[in-house]
Amino acid sequence: MSDPSYRNATIAVLVENEAGILARVVGLFSGRGYNIESLTVAPVDEARRLSRITIVTSGTDMVIEQIKAQLDRLVPVHKVSDLTLEGPHLARELMLIKVVGKGENRMEALRLADAFRARVVDATTESLVFEMTGAGDKLDAFIELMRPIGLAEVTRTGVVAIARGPRSLSGI
Repeated sequence: MSDPSYRNATIAVLVENEAGILARVVGLFSGRGYNIESLTVAPVDEARRLSRITIVTSGTDMVIEQIKAQLDRLVPVHKVSDLTLEGPHLARELMLIKVVGKGENRMEALRLADAFRARVVDATTESLVFEMTGAGDKLDAFIELMRPIGLAEVTRTGVVAIARGPRSLSGI
């Protein structure tokens, strides 16, 4: 029987933009045997030298609480927010997907891309590269449809997420 308190969590962390902080965050996870399902990081405020890390992980409620508490104790961390619990939020990924094929397969790839609102960002006589953003399950569905057509390569950014409404992690 599965634990009903086991869940996915999207955690946003506001940190000092300094060398080694990402290694410390990842080390916190690996040192305790926690899994990172998605990880993105980028500067968000140059004047205050802040970066935002978005982590998708999973575990029991107790494990997620431990992760948040341990992240909050890291010295260059300004704020930790569990977007999954704190209210409605938006989560998106960016994906580039290469499909190789000619003739009918190429036309089918273009038709499906149109239905999924994927954009052609590169085209040769033998391949197409699509750019697509959206929720992870939408991207997964597009990948599965491209497999029999000629899927050659996929790269994804990982999840970026933000709270809906006036709530803000950083107050920028």
